[in-house]
Amino acid sequence: MPALIDHLVIAARTLDEGVQWCEATLGVAPRNGGSHPLMGTHNMLLPLGGDAFAQCYLEIIAIDPSQRPTRDEAMHRWFDLDDHALQQALAHDGPHLVHFVARVPDVRAAVHALAAEPTHIERGRVIEASRDTPAGRLEWLITVRDDGQRLFYGLLPTLIEWGPVHPTDSMADARLRLVGLKLTHPRAPVLAAALEVIGVDERVTVDAGPPNLVATIDTPRGRVALESKGL
Repeated sequence: MPALIDHLVIAARTLDEGVQWCEATLGVAPRNGGSHPLMGTHNMLLPLGGDAFAQCYLEIIAIDPSQRPTRDEAMHRWFDLDDHALQQALAHDGPHLVHFVARVPDVRAAVHALAAEPTHIERGRVIEASRDTPAGRLEWLITVRDDGQRLFYGLLPTLIEWGPVHPTDSMADARLRLVGLKLTHPRAPVLAAALEVIGVDERVTVDAGPPNLVATIDTPRGRVALESKGL
């Protein structure tokens, strides 16, 4: 069951702050994005793909103050965006790498595999989501826990299964390339076993250490390393 790196998640207190962070950090302004009525969020995107990680992109996401989620009020937004500590950190330190999403051919099978031995991990419900874009309607299945938690400090990827259209299909090259992902966690063997179950790209390395997700990206300004640092 191969799982490919689909996108990196940059959480921001506001989308404007996320755009400013992107221009200052990567030297490129995001050009695509839209609204998620289901979650009450909105985003901006930039392609990261190349020969190494095809159809990969960067997502800058924030809560949209102009809309209320259409999802049940008892359920939280994806990527821990309702978490108070996360929002405090974003307000204090600015936008931050918090997570990554893996693309799988059968998301329900991947969720079932994680819930079985040896990992017994509840990755969350598989929900249907969509948004309209100038290039067509995007439709996908994605895992979202009712509590919104990312798990393993964001190091266990959310799983996604795209419909016939992928966001990068209509993105112009931004001269950004994902070089690699490095994960460290105190429970590295457990995390590595979970990644193996879903078939995450072997170029994603896992080592023991404090929780951290490091994404290395080649940019017009040179090589940049983004870190989650346990957020």
